[in-house]
Amino acid sequence: MARTGYDFQSLTQENRDWKEARAMSKEIIQFDQAMFETRLDAMVRDKVEQIVNAMLDEEADLIANAARYERSDGRKAYRAGHYARRFTVKAGRLGLKVPKLKGALFESAVIERYRRREQSVEEALIDMYLAGVGTRRVDDISQLLWGERMPSQTLSDKLRKVYDQIDEWHNRSEI
Repeated sequence: MARTGYDFQSLTQENRDWKEARAMSKEIIQFDQAMFETRLDAMVRDKVEQIVNAMLDEEADLIANAARYERSDGRKAYRAGHYARRFTVKAGRLGLKVPKLKGALFESAVIERYRRREQSVEEALIDMYLAGVGTRRVDDISQLLWGERMPSQTLSDKLRKVYDQIDEWHNRSEI
């Protein structure tokens, strides 16, 4: 009877090749999670910033009744550049370019005048305080989350308004 022989040398070579391929695949698949999240956050923040700036430009075009650099008989105002403004949203701090108009007042429906933070950001800060977190700790947390500190006096002013609303609700007359 003929004995079938195994080629152990080729099996061990295949085994070594497989181990090397597995080791290489681990190196290829692994990625730095923190770097990925940081870049993803930056991409989201940049896209939100671009969208809000585009919306502000569109509002300026509607108020002026003409696009930027457009010659039109129906034009109501002219562009006079823009000014930089910081605005904090859930995605982080945005650098906005608010258009200036000559011949008309630019009032945006996108962001309120003098507002520096999105309403949900302010609500989150107030909720933290009402849950028992101190004002200094709220300030530190806001720095970590949104890259912007909320001064203790600003937080105290907002809380005073909240407490006034709570007092009004407690003292309401029941009909």
